[in-house]
Amino acid sequence: MGILKISDHDAVSFEYEAPTSTKGCTFVFFNALTGDKSAWNPVIHPRLSEAGHGFLVFNLRGQSESPFSPELKLGPDLIVEDVLRLLDHVNPIRPLLVGLSIGGLFAAGAWLKGANAHGLVLINTLRRDGPRLKWIGDALVRAVEVGGLDLFRDLFLPLLMNEGWLKENRGHFLKSEHSYVPLPQTGGHYKLLSEAGREADWNLPYEALSLPVLVMTGLQDHVFLETDVVEDLFSRLPKGRRIDLPGAGHLIPQEQPDEPAQALLSFAEEM
Repeated sequence: MGILKISDHDAVSFEYEAPTSTKGCTFVFFNALTGDKSAWNPVIHPRLSEAGHGFLVFNLRGQSESPFSPELKLGPDLIVEDVLRLLDHVNPIRPLLVGLSIGGLFAAGAWLKGANAHGLVLINTLRRDGPRLKWIGDALVRAVEVGGLDLFRDLFLPLLMNEGWLKENRGHFLKSEHSYVPLPQTGGHYKLLSEAGREADWNLPYEALSLPVLVMTGLQDHVFLETDVVEDLFSRLPKGRRIDLPGAGHLIPQEQPDEPAQALLSFAEEM
């Protein structure tokens, strides 16, 4: 594990493995706000490594092992700045940027700010700003204010995850003996949801994303997915490719990791 130190109180935790093949790419993974870099490890990393590719995973400031100054605002601009610092520090070989959920927004933002990338992958990222999206963002924050991430998961996972995952994991949630505890408002996950989540600008200039872009959509996402919005925004990409996964929801790497792993390998072959 590496640590990119930013100040006495601020750092970004990351893991980097260079490609072993001369034609290999480095997949740079961007987490969702409540996730961490471990989400990509069990299946996706080994599949990429076996094919000679490398990877760079990191935790946002506020996620585990990435500390931050208490007075710091963990907004979208700060996250993109951190990404640019990390990419400059590591200098990965033939990078492909891969973002899950709002992580795709940060990946696109980094490229638009000058990050080197051969391609971009947006996993359940395409959405349009408006009253519905703002309501969802405020509701997520309110849930953690009342009952922490446990209440957030109990309420939203049935709408975010696919049927198979829910059936397999139901026993880990909605525990009758469990008491919900509010998330501290000085903690990293709260600040990321409240600041980065609420302040994100979803009005990406899709026409300006001139690099190859793979859009991956889980059709069992019952929170963020609006199919007409995805179709409209995808049509604005100059070099877009699209994969719809009928059996997946919002967190595809955790639900059906084999399919995104294969999609990433196929995408890298085009580079």
